[in-house]
Amino acid sequence: MAAQGLVHGPLGKNCLHVCVDMQRLFGVDGPWAVPWAEKVVPVIEELVARQPERTLFTRFIPAKRPGEGPGMWASYYRRWAEVTLSRIDPGLIELMPQLRRFVPPAKLVDKRVYSPWTEGRLDALLHGSAVNTLVITGGETDVCVLATVLGAIDRGFRVVLVTDAICSSADDTHNALMELYRSRFSEQVEAVTMREVTDNWQ
Repeated sequence: MAAQGLVHGPLGKNCLHVCVDMQRLFGVDGPWAVPWAEKVVPVIEELVARQPERTLFTRFIPAKRPGEGPGMWASYYRRWAEVTLSRIDPGLIELMPQLRRFVPPAKLVDKRVYSPWTEGRLDALLHGSAVNTLVITGGETDVCVLATVLGAIDRGFRVVLVTDAICSSADDTHNALMELYRSRFSEQVEAVTMREVTDNWQ
């Protein structure tokens, strides 16, 4: 999908970079490996290095034990028993090393579901702030990034999705989601390249 550009103008001081779930859990050697992650990490690292104090990382935290969780999450963690906290190296939930070094001043928000909004931590952190624009990077395009984008749209944020800084383990659904953003959310999602972001973030 071709980027559409920053149709609502440059990015200002009320902008926050939200990097979704770039953890060792999803690295090339992790149990939920996302092969593209290795490619996008340097791109994300470049953006974070420019404004670490304007960056927030989310982390997906699995259930403690197999079968734990509300409703269908219990079934999910019976299927993925080997990725529960009682069975994995706890270091796998950490950010990838290239990104972990930026915390602090970058902030962390942990979540136990796909969306960073559902449990209220992100809303609480942003409450009363002047943030009105979210620049979104990370993984996966068709799961946690999708949940992050939709929640941001519902809350009225300007959403800037960085096309060369998001990744998925499934090409087909990544491509489908990118087409969805372009065709159905063109008024609410600006799909841009990292260079457009760095050139236009005041």
